Amino acid sequence: MKKIYLIAAGLGLAQTALLVTAAHAQDSTRVLNDVVVTATRSPKKQSETGRVVTIITADQIARSQGRTLPQLLNSVPGITFSGANNAPGISSSIFLRGASTGNTLILVDGFPVNNASSIDGSYDLNAFPLDQIERIEILKGSGSTLYGSDAVAGVINIITRHPKGQGLKANLQASGGTYNTFNESAGLIGNINKTGIAVNLSNTDSKGFAGATDTTGSGRFTKDPFHQRSASVNLTQQVSQSFSLNGNFQGTYNKGKLPYGAFTDDAGYNYNNTFLFGGLGGNLRLDKGDLRFNISQNSVKNNYNDAAGPQNFNSASYQKNTGNITNAEILFTYHINTYLDITSGESFRYYSSTQQSTYDTLKNLRNSLNSIYTSLFFKAGIFHMELGGRSNFDSKYGTNFTYTINPSIYIANQLKLFGTVASAFKAPSLYQLFSQYGNVGLKPESTTSYEAGFDWQLVKNTLSFNTVFYKYDTRDVIYFKNLANPPYGVYENGALQKDKGFESTLNLNINKLSASAHVAYVTGKQTDAEGKVTNNLYRRPKNTLGLNASYQFFESFSATVDYKYTGDRSDIKFNPDFTSSVVTLKHYNLVDAHLLYTASKRIGLFADLKNLFNEKYVDWVGYNTRGFNFIAGVRYLVN
Repeated sequence: MKKIYLIAAGLGLAQTALLVTAAHAQDSTRVLNDVVVTATRSPKKQSETGRVVTIITADQIARSQGRTLPQLLNSVPGITFSGANNAPGISSSIFLRGASTGNTLILVDGFPVNNASSIDGSYDLNAFPLDQIERIEILKGSGSTLYGSDAVAGVINIITRHPKGQGLKANLQASGGTYNTFNESAGLIGNINKTGIAVNLSNTDSKGFAGATDTTGSGRFTKDPFHQRSASVNLTQQVSQSFSLNGNFQGTYNKGKLPYGAFTDDAGYNYNNTFLFGGLGGNLRLDKGDLRFNISQNSVKNNYNDAAGPQNFNSASYQKNTGNITNAEILFTYHINTYLDITSGESFRYYSSTQQSTYDTLKNLRNSLNSIYTSLFFKAGIFHMELGGRSNFDSKYGTNFTYTINPSIYIANQLKLFGTVASAFKAPSLYQLFSQYGNVGLKPESTTSYEAGFDWQLVKNTLSFNTVFYKYDTRDVIYFKNLANPPYGVYENGALQKDKGFESTLNLNINKLSASAHVAYVTGKQTDAEGKVTNNLYRRPKNTLGLNASYQFFESFSATVDYKYTGDRSDIKFNPDFTSSVVTLKHYNLVDAHLLYTASKRIGLFADLKNLFNEKYVDWVGYNTRGFNFIAGVRYLVN
């Protein structure tokens, strides 16, 4: 039966648009007439802002089913999602413009969800199945003025599926493919009078493959399976003509097995992670603006258990981490006159964590951060300007201030020129403050960023080209300082991080063909308080190149091909004698394809083929990556 099911699943896909239209180059690129909300906290056309925003639309997400969210984001210019193609379930690291993991703020429907229990605050984006996402907006560049801590390199706003249209519509889908991977999901979406409902359920099971590289040649390394159960709920209620409420919930439970580490198998290493997020918001429409409030709770629970075995000196161990972030915010936007808009607000975040292991227990770790911010948006003719500031008060380190100066001009409705000088910050994590290596005297990491670029519609709706140059200077970087005596290390400020680079994208859209090409370059290094190089953008390539082409062969059938070149990177290899060395990971090329067929108004079929030429490559030293693999399935619209 399993073989029959796999063959049947191979005939089609999940979560696709049933009525296929031509793919447009707007997908995952910046289009000046698109309306975005992440850059300014209120809806504005991209031509009216001087920020760099990438949009991944619902159409592109529909054409990407079969991928994980990290794999999709890895195709965006300027983003390297290291480990996205490692074994299922292994955490991956997002590097936006070369910045360290944890320096990118993750939002769900505008609410922050970074992880209070992790060392650097980074969030595992494997928690989000693609079938629950409607749209993604990626703000590149420092965003701390409007978003606070962690928005150093940028902001990724995951917008989940929301109610649309009167009446409820249901859909069912199933897919299957390589590594005995199967996915089933169901959705219900629509409006009943003034009440909107969007419910999505998802289940994924994969037998996976051995996560660690077997250098012994035994071929006996254990496969590392992955299981995920996920649910999301979005509710909206129009209370009156001027006031509405919205609530959302997203819950994911992951479990599976992990290798002990690089080059090391471990049949007894098990984990289960729970991600819970809930938010409640309200919007009061004013004559010339809005008054919004929201409160959200983000909880992450990680449990790791390792049975006794030869790889861990026959000693069983466990680790349990719980992190919570409570966020409350009130936001006011107002159109003062023809020339001036204002966005102003106050936010409060409360962080708490409990961390237990075989060797140590840390309970009731807590911290809070309160902020007041204002941004003014000025426009007169072709000239636009954002000028903003944010004052922050942290319960441990005290106060700090960030600012944004962002002028732009929009010429002949085709060319946007922009520049930005901004500051950003990352507050110390609870682990860095209170663990056995902690230092309660830590200051926030402070970044000054510079950007300049252009977005040019060479031929409207047909050919566009954009480029941005950037430079980041970060001081008081928190780094781990080795000590000769117990606890043998402590977190300290004092390192300097300097990064710079550029991104360019060319987009073409002619009739049934859409294509894009992008190139990105980043370089930089980190030095400690003594000037010694401690981090040289490990696992981050200097050069990346991407090509994408989509063609609508018939009204019911389209195909997409993606190519990405990832350049040489460096990584740290830990040796059996407890020493370490820096090694170079060779560049690699990946080619993926996506086929989409609309069998009828109710049935859509799909096949997603990844690593078509079975490229052999390494993302992390000592870990395996996926060879040629596919996911295919079918989606059925119930009504």
